[in-house]
Amino acid sequence: MKKRMIFATGNPDKLKEIQMILSHSEMEIISMKEAGVSDDIIEDGETFEENAVIKAKTIMERTGEIVLADDSGLEIDFLNKAPGIYSARFMGKDTSYEIKNAALLEKLSGVPDEERTARFVCAIACAVPDGRILTCSGVMEGIIGYESRGEHGFGYDPIFYLPECGCYSAELDPVRKNELSHRGKALRRMREILLEEGIL
Repeated sequence: MKKRMIFATGNPDKLKEIQMILSHSEMEIISMKEAGVSDDIIEDGETFEENAVIKAKTIMERTGEIVLADDSGLEIDFLNKAPGIYSARFMGKDTSYEIKNAALLEKLSGVPDEERTARFVCAIACAVPDGRILTCSGVMEGIIGYESRGEHGFGYDPIFYLPECGCYSAELDPVRKNELSHRGKALRRMREILLEEGIL
């Protein structure tokens, strides 16, 4: 029977992305819902890494299984790295990203390219029932564009412009995005760590 690992997310887009990135793994990656866990976890850490660890440990303690969790978000330098760890909760958790993205573009109205620097950050934690907690992170640098563009991706992808690609994150096809993205980098590093630790 194939070993399995729970990924602590309720976001189907994120789960799909993760399953694609870890598709060569010997493990089956399932969601919290598929594992029968639906609790809302209080993420009260002060960094992406702290929040990822909180999620992974909480679900591992409830299920007794290996759990991966990520915490990711957008840091905009002009806004003192906001929305940062509050990216998902920016303007309220139930506010659509269309509204959030429009609000951020408005906040940067008139701000020149050189001051629009931003990055996506992803921290990943793995909680193992034997007590091990493993962490790593990945970053994708870019700038905040002047409009919302692209049909791929989700969240803040439509306003995140990648100068080296000449397009917005939401305009990248999924395979290319996973090569470049903060989450792709962090997950590939985590896969290496899990192999080194004998978990995969």
